[in-house]
Amino acid sequence: MDPNPIDIQKKEQDDSAPTPQNTPIFAAPIAQKSEAQKNAAQILTTPALTSLIQGRLGSLAGAPSGYIESLPKVVRQRLAALQFLQSKHTELEAKFHQEILEIEKKYSLLYKPLYDQRHNIVSGKKEPSEDEIKAENVKGIDSFWLTALYNHPQTREMITERDSSALEALDDISISYLEDGPGFQINFVFKENEYFTNSVLTKTYRYQQSESSGELVFGQSEGCKIDWKPEMDLTTTVETKKQRHKTTNKTRVVKKVVPTESFFNLFEKITIPEDDDLSEEAEEARERLEADYELGEEFKEKIVPRAIDWFTGQPFKIRKRL
Repeated sequence: MDPNPIDIQKKEQDDSAPTPQNTPIFAAPIAQKSEAQKNAAQILTTPALTSLIQGRLGSLAGAPSGYIESLPKVVRQRLAALQFLQSKHTELEAKFHQEILEIEKKYSLLYKPLYDQRHNIVSGKKEPSEDEIKAENVKGIDSFWLTALYNHPQTREMITERDSSALEALDDISISYLEDGPGFQINFVFKENEYFTNSVLTKTYRYQQSESSGELVFGQSEGCKIDWKPEMDLTTTVETKKQRHKTTNKTRVVKKVVPTESFFNLFEKITIPEDDDLSEEAEEARERLEADYELGEEFKEKIVPRAIDWFTGQPFKIRKRL
């Protein structure tokens, strides 16, 4: 489980990835809930809390655990009432996020016929009608998805020169929602190519519901195995070094396969570190997870729905005008 969950519902309005909300929200349980319920209505109709409360609550973060217990009983009752109201808010917020997910699923089905038509035009399976575009005698759109990905600032950084040739075979990208729980899957459909035998590569993102806030947050991501053809693995490279034998003084060539940067590292599994692991490797893994989750949302919310804009560079044109 990711120790720094990201809020999937907060959307940014520009063309960059949404900023994750990583600040944990703690709902401290109050034992005297029944007493709070009796006083809640009365408290809501009284003036604002006293200046004592306003001043002291500002320093609650990091305060000793006995601070709340040291407050006067009437103040503790007011705080308990606020906790009661917050619990009701959390219940409603949980329902809100579940309904948002159901709406996304509903409109995903409504979008699908449009995406299918887009795929047929891009792949050359169908010519656009006069209502869609003035027809020209050209079949499909070469390198449509490669160009769209290259025009997006996040995915451009992932694409190496070696990747470009393989991504020219990228025929379609689609989003499907999971049936076995909240989450979604990105489907990368490829034409036959010289690099791997898979016709579809998938990346799956699963949500979990925060117990404290009711929000849907990222839980984990899953890649898939790429069946690389011999000596065509784009996620590795071969380093060649010469070694000289100390005794015979003869030299030999040593080859070593090492990992390298590639767009296709997207499909590798990122191991989630333990919460108490403070090592440099664990911190790097957390940063990779955060970037991975952001990228998944970017595909779902912006890249796939607005692929034609990324292909034409429309977001950059809008920014330039602004």
